[in-house]
Amino acid sequence: MLVLDPRTEAVTHAAVRDLPQYLDPGDVLVLNDSRVLPARLIGRRRDGGEAEVLLLRPLTPDRHRWEALIRPGRRLEVGSQVSFENSALAVTVEERNPETAVIRLNGVADPMGEVRRIGQMPTPPYIEERLAHSERYQTVYAREEGSAAAPTAGLHFTPDMLSAVRQRGVGLAFVTLHVGLDTFRPVRVDDPAEHRIHREWYRIDEPSAAVISEARRQGKRVVAVGTTCVRVLESAATEGGVAAGEGWTGLFILPGYQFRVVDAMLTNFHLPKSTLLMLVSAFAGRDRVLAAYAQAIERRYRFYSFGDCMLISS
Repeated sequence: MLVLDPRTEAVTHAAVRDLPQYLDPGDVLVLNDSRVLPARLIGRRRDGGEAEVLLLRPLTPDRHRWEALIRPGRRLEVGSQVSFENSALAVTVEERNPETAVIRLNGVADPMGEVRRIGQMPTPPYIEERLAHSERYQTVYAREEGSAAAPTAGLHFTPDMLSAVRQRGVGLAFVTLHVGLDTFRPVRVDDPAEHRIHREWYRIDEPSAAVISEARRQGKRVVAVGTTCVRVLESAATEGGVAAGEGWTGLFILPGYQFRVVDAMLTNFHLPKSTLLMLVSAFAGRDRVLAAYAQAIERRYRFYSFGDCMLISS
């Protein structure tokens, strides 16, 4: 774990198990309890060729219609069907958009049960091997199923680590944000402000909102675990803390953004030209972040989903 203090630009090299010593009694650690759906479906087109469907977000309450990524896109037009070995589940393409498609799950009485049975974890494309144990791509506190990718900063936590945080006198608060399409999309425009970020569903319940808001009133720090928690908290910001509720957020945080809730952040090391790296740069300053990344590379930190992490402390 690399620890960066943006005020002094000091960089310290530690281990994740040291996290509690960087937290103060009364601080609140905020974690995203979204659970990853095994949303990658590998099947066959009618002509026998392989097809892949990645479920992104449900479009109907019964979860039969989804926004999805499909490939090969040139072979899957409206009306195309994908079938799966040893399963009656079928995917029908209903609409095609420039980047995504609308698909329908049919053929079985319980489509989502079948997705959970045959689906694969939607690990990033640079992880080429299928996970032997799918729970490796879930946080230990994951509860609310709906993400198309893991909120990976939370993968560093174990039950013992959470106990150590509590013993330090630090509060825990859980929010939900279902990770969606922008995890897979780099920023391809010259001006990042022109990049369109896709909306993601989030929720903060009353107890969590109360704990976070009380910490703010007492002058204690709100420490977000991961960029997903940052986006939830800043989307729900009020004058005195955060508001309970649920909805969709399209908040895109770029350098120059004034943070209202988050005081510190634990986050992994991110890909270049990603919205995640831009958010971290907004929080700590682009030059400071790049200098910290240079040290991380020199010391052979592991980057990306199953890599090491950085605590940006205030």
